Order: sequence, then structure tokens, then C-alpha cells
Amino acid sequence: MSECAIKKVTEISGEEVKKISEWIDTKEYAEKNFAREALVINPAHACQPLGAQLAAYGFEGTLPFVHGSQGCASYYRSTFNRHFREPAPAVSDAMTEDGAVFGGQNNLFEGLENAYTLYKPKMTAIFTSCMPEVIGDDLNAYIKNAKQKELIPADHPTPYANTPSFSGTHIHGYDAMLKAILADLSAGKKAEGKCSGKLNLLPGFDGNVGNLREYKKILAALEIPYVLQADISDTMDSPLDGKYNPYPGGTRLEDAAEIVNAKATISLQKYSTLNTMKWVKAECSGSADVLPLPFGVKKTDQFILKLSELFDKPIPESLKAERGHAVDAMTDAHQYLHNKKFALFGDPDYLLGLVSFLLEMGARPYHILCSRASKKFTKEMQALIDESPYGKGCNIWTNKDLWHLRSLLATDPVDMLIGDTHGKFAARDTNTPHLRVGFPIIDRVNLHRSPIVGYSGAINLLTQIANKFLDIKDDTCEDRFFEMMR
Repeated sequence: MSECAIKKVTEISGEEVKKISEWIDTKEYAEKNFAREALVINPAHACQPLGAQLAAYGFEGTLPFVHGSQGCASYYRSTFNRHFREPAPAVSDAMTEDGAVFGGQNNLFEGLENAYTLYKPKMTAIFTSCMPEVIGDDLNAYIKNAKQKELIPADHPTPYANTPSFSGTHIHGYDAMLKAILADLSAGKKAEGKCSGKLNLLPGFDGNVGNLREYKKILAALEIPYVLQADISDTMDSPLDGKYNPYPGGTRLEDAAEIVNAKATISLQKYSTLNTMKWVKAECSGSADVLPLPFGVKKTDQFILKLSELFDKPIPESLKAERGHAVDAMTDAHQYLHNKKFALFGDPDYLLGLVSFLLEMGARPYHILCSRASKKFTKEMQALIDESPYGKGCNIWTNKDLWHLRSLLATDPVDMLIGDTHGKFAARDTNTPHLRVGFPIIDRVNLHRSPIVGYSGAINLLTQIANKFLDIKDDTCEDRFFEMMR
């Protein structure tokens, strides 16, 4: 066998490979690339069930339950494992071909009974993958039947969300699961004239636990009582003490249920809490506001001033000092970002926050790519870049993928790419510096623990960007320009 020659189906010469490699960097190829309609290559988003699972992790004692195939569940778990470098407990009822033909009720029955018996969750959050959505499984009926058969207690919370993988993205799945959990827990809890005096803060889909801790720090400084809906800061970043706890942290279920009696509710991500906030406005007492993610000084000012206004709290000196530090850092480092061109990709809310920050720094968010976006997002982003002279000539690319982004970097280059790990291939091919921001980040460590919101986050983000440019300068300059001072 060792003497047998391997005959390739297609022989491609080295010259042909070189020719094609050069061609895909041309404007001619870019035009063909942007003309395609029926094919998506490496979209900059994940599927709905993944987002639903992250929402479930935000509540205490909650077991995410995938009604669907085992392979799908493994994908969601492995993505969270790799990004957070933490255990990502979840179960699946492992639907196979039988379920596709006869329906998945028996799978759900057995899965719910086993999961409740073995893992003793306080709540089981159920969501779907493709297979049960294609065949039309009725989760509402299945769960009721499971409780009637006493497979799980009748009073065990089992919110569910339909999250087909073939439509929407992870932010839509997050939204669907969050709304389902809050509606289920708060059912019958609304009381006329009752006010908890608390703020409900909805951070939205965010893979940065440091951001959530930054929100807590700000609220503590303002002495505002709050409930973070949903809080993954401990579930996805628990201490290593030699003991495994499958349910560390999370928003207490009784606190989450009081959302209907809160003084105020604020969402910091419009596009990943769209339906949840519609439910809040329809069902909950108190005010309901949607604010932009507090990236940079201007948006953080807006967030803190709104909190101060809602709860009649003075701005503490500690936050004023933090703001001063951020402004000082921005003044010290603005020359390293001024007029630099950036390409960005990611979720709609994150993109709006990052673009706002770059414009504050006098940088140019030259290519802004969102692989699933609405006309409202495009209009909002256009208004944002139109507010600044540094937004002139910048481009918004909606419903495009990372192969489109590669063509942009090759034919209309920038100084830096900002986005999650999936951008590294386009960055390497086009020799573009790549700063990891967003979800998932699986090729760098601890970035999910470093906040990029608030005044402290502005300093962190600025420091990462400026120092990356300075590292490049040191690594590429001639010896005679290798200076101590930069």
C-alpha cells in the first residue's frame, strides 16, 4: 500500500493556487463577492439557542434544557466553555431520527424527569433547536403533560422559548428566553400600588462579565437598589476553590419575579431585549427606558445621569473622579487613535457603542459590518456617524458576512480590525491588526473579565487599542526609530 500513488480527483498547480490567491484580493473579485445572494460564508453571529442558554445562566439554580439533538447542545456548551473557560452545565433530551418522525414528547418526558432527579435545579429553562421547530413540537402541551404525569413537580418553574436555529441570531434567542423566564416567574405577582423601589437593569447579551461588575459598581456608588436581569457574572466566572458548584450565582428567582413591581426598568441593549422590553412596558409598573451601551464618556454620562434622575441621587465624588481619569487618559492617548481607520463587526448594540467611542477619540469607524441587522439599526448607525466629522465617508455594511469583510480589508484597507475571534482569518490574510472585542473570544485569555463599559471600561478599551498600535510601531520600525518614548 505504501507504494501506491494517491491520485487526486482534481490536480491544481502551484501557479493556479498563486493566481487565485492574488485574484481574491482584487476589486474585481470584491464586486463578485458582494453580488452573491444565495450563499452566506462565515456569518458574524451564532444561532438562537446559544443566546437562550446564556440568558438561562443568568438566574440562580437554573438548568438550561435543550429540546433537540445532542450535537446542537454540545456546540452551545463548547462555545461557552471556550469563551469563559468555565464549566457550562446544560442538558439535552437528545432527539434523534425517531423524534423527527414521531415528535419529541417522549424525549422531553424522559429528559425532564432525569434532569430534575439528578441535578435538582430550582428552575429548568427549556428552549429548542432546529429539529423540533421543523416538525412543530408543541412545548406548551408537552410541559403540561409532563407535570400532569408527575414527572416533575407541578410548581417547578419551566419557562420555555421557541428558538429555531434557522432564523434570527443569538441575540434573538437571548431575548426570547429572557422574556419567557421573567414572564413565567412574575405571573400573578403584580400588585396594584406596590413598588419595590428597585431598578431592574437588563444588560442584554454580553459575554463580558467585567461589564456586569462595572454596572454593579456604578449602582453601588449611587446607592441605588437594583436587580440585574440576568446576572451571569458569577455563573460564568466562579472562583476556583476545589469544589464544583453547578449553579454558582445568578439572579435570585424571587428578585427576578418582582420585575413587575419595580420602580424602573432600564435596558442597555435595544436589539437583544426588543421583545422583553415590549413585555416590560405592557406588564410592569414603573418607568421603562432603553439606553445605549455606556461605551466611552458621553454614553456613560447619559447612563449615570439617567440613574441620578430616576432615583433622585446626587452624582458621588467617586464617579466624578473616575470620569476625570477617563478624560485624562483619552487626552494622553488621543494622538495614537486620531484619524486612524477601523473596521468593526459584531452585534448591533456593541457596534453602536464601539462606534460612539471611536468617534469620541477622533478615530474613523470606516467599515461597520453587521451580519444580521434591521433598517432601524442602519438608520440609527447612520445618524450616529453623521453627528461627527470623523464619520464622513464611513460605510455601513448590513446583512454581510466575514467573507465580505475580507474583501473590504483587502481592497479598502484600514489600520485595525475590531471584533471577536472569528475575524482573525480575514485579519491574517490581509495583514490587518486585530483587537478582540465581543463574543466569542476563544484565542485570548481573560478579556471577558476586563470591563469595556463605563469610565473604567473606556480607559481599558483605549489602552488596548493604543498599545496595540505602539507594539506594531516597535515591532516594525527601523533601528534608528526604535525610541524609548512613544
